[in-house]
Amino acid sequence: MSPVNQYKRVEKKLSNKIIKRLKAAGNAISLLFKNIVTIGKQRFTVMFIPHSEKKIFNFRISVFSLIFFCILLTGVLIAFFLSSTYFSGLSRLLSTKSERLEKAESSLEVMRDEIAELRKVARSFESALKNTLSILEVKESKNPQVDLQMGEFNSFFGVVEQEEGVLKELSELQSLNSLLNDSIGSLQKITELLVSHGELLVELPTLWPLKGVRGRITNYFGPAEHPFTKNWYLHKGVDLAYRIGTPVVATANGKVVEKKFEPMGFGHYIVIRHKYGFYTKYAHLRTVTVREGEEVTQGQVIGTLGNTGLSTGPHLHYEVRIGSQVVDPMRYLSIKSGLKTASIK
Repeated sequence: MSPVNQYKRVEKKLSNKIIKRLKAAGNAISLLFKNIVTIGKQRFTVMFIPHSEKKIFNFRISVFSLIFFCILLTGVLIAFFLSSTYFSGLSRLLSTKSERLEKAESSLEVMRDEIAELRKVARSFESALKNTLSILEVKESKNPQVDLQMGEFNSFFGVVEQEEGVLKELSELQSLNSLLNDSIGSLQKITELLVSHGELLVELPTLWPLKGVRGRITNYFGPAEHPFTKNWYLHKGVDLAYRIGTPVVATANGKVVEKKFEPMGFGHYIVIRHKYGFYTKYAHLRTVTVREGEEVTQGQVIGTLGNTGLSTGPHLHYEVRIGSQVVDPMRYLSIKSGLKTASIK
């Protein structure tokens, strides 16, 4: 037998076996479906028998109907569980939103109280500013650039007012904005005035001559009894007693024009010339740290407190002159103290 015939024979046998297997599988599947249909068409009688003599209630149901009913009941239970879970989450979300809304309302009440308090403070500020301006004789002014910005801000709030109505708190905030805006120009003028005054004060002997300490005034300007001769004389300065070695500072910008030592007088002393005809003298120094002809600035250390010359104890003798006329140093030393007191009030 030729190879071709053998191959065809083997192929035919294989195809017959496959066909038989497929037929057998088809018959098995068909039989399975028939059995399922047969079982599904089977009916069961469900009877409800009461304990009394009432009529017995019964009904018939097929397996397919029972399966469909079970699937339907399962679907209903799943849908009920999902919906209850969703509504439970929605309820929790609403509860959270309600709590946040209550907190927001309480915060709004606090904000309203703060705005009312701020309004009171703003009135006090306005009154104090007007009082300060009247004392300094400064006219109130406005800053046009800021006015423009605030105009844009107010126009924004105008839109909100049209949409949601005018709120009392919003009106108060706008009033505060207007007040602060109007105060900017006046505060700038006050700043310029204080700067110019500050520049003037560094040229005048207004700084306390002892650095960091007050000391004790043992002798004021005016008639006094001389500690050695017991005769009355004009004390031309003030005596500030403190421990030896305390730094002594220049009370204003100026130039050292005299640096000397008088063993039977002022001991080590220096004289500084300032603007506007002022001269200051620092006597009975222990040491001198500047030289004659040196330029000094207000607050610069020029020596240390001592007990040199004709002195009864450690102290600084401090004088102020205008030209050749001696004046009471306390008139000028109290200028900055007066400014501080006025600022506190």
